Amino acid sequence: MAPVVAVPLFVASLAVTLLAARFFAQRLDTVGTRFGLPEAMIGLLTAVAADGPEISSAMVALIKGAHSTSVGVLVGSNAFNLAAMIGVSALLTGCVALARRDLVPEAALCVAITVIAAAVLLRWLPPVVGVVLALAAVVPYGLWLREAERHALADHPSSPTDASTRATHHLLGLIVVDVALIVGGSFGMVESALSLGHRWGVSDALLGVLILGPLTSIPNAATAIRLGLAGRSTALVGEAFNSNAINLGVGAIIPALFVSVTDPSDTAKLELAWVVGMTLIAVALLARRRGVRRPEAAALVIMYAGFVAIAALVP
Repeated sequence: MAPVVAVPLFVASLAVTLLAARFFAQRLDTVGTRFGLPEAMIGLLTAVAADGPEISSAMVALIKGAHSTSVGVLVGSNAFNLAAMIGVSALLTGCVALARRDLVPEAALCVAITVIAAAVLLRWLPPVVGVVLALAAVVPYGLWLREAERHALADHPSSPTDASTRATHHLLGLIVVDVALIVGGSFGMVESALSLGHRWGVSDALLGVLILGPLTSIPNAATAIRLGLAGRSTALVGEAFNSNAINLGVGAIIPALFVSVTDPSDTAKLELAWVVGMTLIAVALLARRRGVRRPEAAALVIMYAGFVAIAALVP
């Protein structure tokens, strides 16, 4: 594909994907709020919505045989998410803090999936075992989420009117359109990015880690910042941790059952270790009574700068 075609295709595909993901997240947030769902559930729904570009791009790259690009998108987006969603949000608002009772289940799931995915990608763990362990981590989180939803509905019972029901059906119809646009945009974006990368001598792994990963994470970052500015730290952290868990669970652990998604290069190993370390540090900072304030937020952003340096400079 000639650059004169690939560059406009990439820009247009990126714009379509990001806009569709933004509307997708906003509509799911609206549906969740309308029915009085707890902040943790809204955070999960928002993560599912905003994760569309990341997961779609990773899957498209995997289907096209660009396995290192697929892994790069997932690992790069997870590192970016921690810095942008928690770090930048805390820099702008001054603090991201939530109760430990809300943090523990979110953090436990994210850490478990991150460690399991790293072990699968590094070939330390068979994919089947990885899936079983991931399911074992998801079940208690699902039970906790169900209990939180039950309490939220008991505290704020809702009886949707006919008008709100019609409005919800309309939103759900638009959500289907959003998903189609996200997937279609991801195909165009990955196809054009791979073409340009091969022409300009950019490795597939670097393309995923430093270009597609951060770019496809923009909807997540924007949504998290919006939640942070609204003082909704529980939903913000839920979105951040669920987004990273979904990325690696859906994008790496499950596909590993059917195809090889590993990238065993030394750089990839170091990047994975860095993301695991960033995840643990983010959890430790959030577990403090004062949460993540500006100094700690700056540390997360600096850690992401270190991740970028590793990806760009380590051969």
